[in-house]
Amino acid sequence: MDKRADAFLNLLKIMDELREQCPWDKKQTIESIRHLTIEETFELSDAILKNDTNEIKKELGDILLHIVFYSRIASETNLFTITDVINSLCDKLIYRHPHIYGNAKAETEEQVKQNWEQLKQKEKGGNSSVLSGVPNSMPALLKAYRIQEKARAVGFDWEKPEQVFEKVKEELTEFEVEVKNKNQQAAEKEFGDVLFSLINYARFLNINPEDALEQTNKKFIKRFGHMEARVKEQGKQIADCNLEELDSYWNEAKKIKT
Repeated sequence: MDKRADAFLNLLKIMDELREQCPWDKKQTIESIRHLTIEETFELSDAILKNDTNEIKKELGDILLHIVFYSRIASETNLFTITDVINSLCDKLIYRHPHIYGNAKAETEEQVKQNWEQLKQKEKGGNSSVLSGVPNSMPALLKAYRIQEKARAVGFDWEKPEQVFEKVKEELTEFEVEVKNKNQQAAEKEFGDVLFSLINYARFLNINPEDALEQTNKKFIKRFGHMEARVKEQGKQIADCNLEELDSYWNEAKKIKT
């Protein structure tokens, strides 16, 4: 037997045993493990950002376990099996890659994306919104990015990055007006427009805004940690220091090469 198939069958066997014998596994439902799946996805994301190959391997295994777990639970009431999940995925991949498995042409990444979105719409009978596939629970920054990608796939987009940057400046001006007017509600809306336009501009520059922001988060955490350590060396707490002293430690941290 193929080693890959043998490993997968072993996983299914273990899942069956856990579901039948382990008190915790026996108790779980599709709903009860949902939040754990979300957690595992974030842990995989962290491992990818760290470029930790060993951790990526482990976290992929955890996500695979969840897929098998959901399928095992569903099979108990004849909803679907892991075979149904895999076959459904294979059918979708073949259908949405007609340039590989059919007669369609797609020579660029952009053409592939456009074909993908158009085929998704056909699957839904053409009655659903192009944006209906964006999960409501997705974090707002990622949601904005996916909304913009989907709109582009059907031809609704700016033509040049310069146009998008002009939009960014326009939104910043509108935000500034509302801030000066001390109109909190309007300022919040305009700030949302600023963020949306910046995400759009990042997309045009082939910058993933989520990745860019996370890099900045990590940089801030590291520099703040250096500042805390320097304050501790002086036998103080951060609250005991004035802003000038903290700034000096912060500037030290900025000079440290990573």
